[in-house]
Amino acid sequence: MSTEHLQASLSAATNETQARINLAAILRWADRLALSEGICNHFSLLVPGTTDQFLLNPQGLHWSEMRASDLIVVNADGELTKGQYAAEPSAFFIHSCVHRSRPSAKCVLHAHPPYCTALSCIDGGRLVMCSQNAIRFYGRVAYDENYNGAAFDDDEGARISSKLADKDVLLMANHGVLIAADDAAQAFDHLYYLERAAMTQIMAMNTGRRLRMIPEKVCQMAYGQFGAESQQAYHFLAAIKRILTRECPEFME
Repeated sequence: MSTEHLQASLSAATNETQARINLAAILRWADRLALSEGICNHFSLLVPGTTDQFLLNPQGLHWSEMRASDLIVVNADGELTKGQYAAEPSAFFIHSCVHRSRPSAKCVLHAHPPYCTALSCIDGGRLVMCSQNAIRFYGRVAYDENYNGAAFDDDEGARISSKLADKDVLLMANHGVLIAADDAAQAFDHLYYLERAAMTQIMAMNTGRRLRMIPEKVCQMAYGQFGAESQQAYHFLAAIKRILTRECPEFME
C-alpha cells in the first residue's frame, strides 16, 4: 500500500463517499462476527462537512448485503433527506438524541451482541476489570438499569441519552449496548472489544469460580497504555476493508 493510501486508510472519512464505505464495511463485518440481529439494530455516522446530516442503515436490508449506496441520510430530526429506503422506526429516536447532546459523537452504534446483551440481563450486571480487554473500557461505561420498551419517541431517546452522559458505552438493561465515538473506526473497535470482554467475563463466570480481578492501579496504568495505541482502530478498519474488497467488492458500490 502506498503512503498516500495508508494515510487515507488510517484517518477518519473526509467526504461522504469515504464515510459511506466505512459505515457499510463495519455493518458487514459486524454481521460476520454475529454482532447483528436479523435486520434490526442501527449504526449512524455524521456526513462529513455537515453538522445535522447522518448516514444510517435503512430498514429492511440485512447487514451482510449492505452497500455504500444503500445507506440513507436523515437530518437531526430523523427525517429522510437522501435515499430510497425508510429508517427503522426506533433508530433515530435513540441516535438523534445522542448526536444532539454529544456533538463529538459523530458515530453512534446500537446493537444486541450476544455476550453484552447477556451481561445486561444479569441483575446489577457490570463489566468488571477481570480481563485485559475490559481495561479498554475502564471508567468509560454507563449503565441504564431500567428497560423501558422500544424507543419509539423522543422522550425515550432523551432518557437513554441522559444515561450515556459523557461515557462512551451504555449497557442497556435487558436490551443491548449503545456506543458513541468520534468516527466509524473507533466506534467499531469499541463494539468489537466490548463484546470480547463481555464474552470472556461470561465464560469465566460460568465456571462458578471467583473472578481474578485486576488491581485498580494496574487498571489505570494499562488503560493509559491502550490510549497510546490510538491508531489501532484505523488499522483494524483498513484490514476489514481490504478483506471485504477481495471477497465482496460490491460493498463499496
